[in-house]
Amino acid sequence: MDTVLIVEDEKELADILGAYLKVEGLNPVIAYDGEAGLEEFEKSRPALVLLDIMLPKMDGIEVCTRIREISQVPIIMVSAKNQELDKVVALGTGADDYVTKPFSPMELVARVKANLRRYHNSTQVCVDNGEVYGRLKLNRAGYLAYIDDEQIELTTKEFEVLSFLASKPEQVFSKEQIYNNVWGYEGVCDDNSVIVYIRRIREKLEKRGLDYIKTVWGAGYKFVFRQ
Repeated sequence: MDTVLIVEDEKELADILGAYLKVEGLNPVIAYDGEAGLEEFEKSRPALVLLDIMLPKMDGIEVCTRIREISQVPIIMVSAKNQELDKVVALGTGADDYVTKPFSPMELVARVKANLRRYHNSTQVCVDNGEVYGRLKLNRAGYLAYIDDEQIELTTKEFEVLSFLASKPEQVFSKEQIYNNVWGYEGVCDDNSVIVYIRRIREKLEKRGLDYIKTVWGAGYKFVFRQ
């Protein structure tokens, strides 16, 4: 049974989310402030974290940053803030998804289950020689990326975005296509999530001299690889 850590200072909301997760066969644990959330993370080692941004003692951005220093479990940020900058900051600290209050508990549960499926797939041990694109190698079974045989640090979501684009070199994908295929939510699109992740992947590749992700203005992005 997967444990889901809920870090939320609104007790009623936290309890409601916990009840919905229990119905889905998950094991919710709750913390009501940021410091308690970090302590509970160390104690319970959850498979996913639901993390509010506005928290007592330590805000969700700081909590997310600290978790990312030691773990790549999915983190879904939950916030009453609906400003685009807030989403960009949250995703920039390593969050996998961002949900704005008020929201449907069932919608959030669906996002939890989708992220858990992808996380478990990423941690399965498989044999895969990987795909090679010049100096870049992607091991899709192990969610590992290498440049010049040296592993580069990518979060699960960063790897999935890069792998999706690389799976069809030269093909242009819109932000909506990337979001639907990588995040797994049909019929919706969060442009900022895609933009933030593309930027982070580019930064990591370009530090090693690789310029494989191109912007096609007005259309989307494509992976360009030439020998």
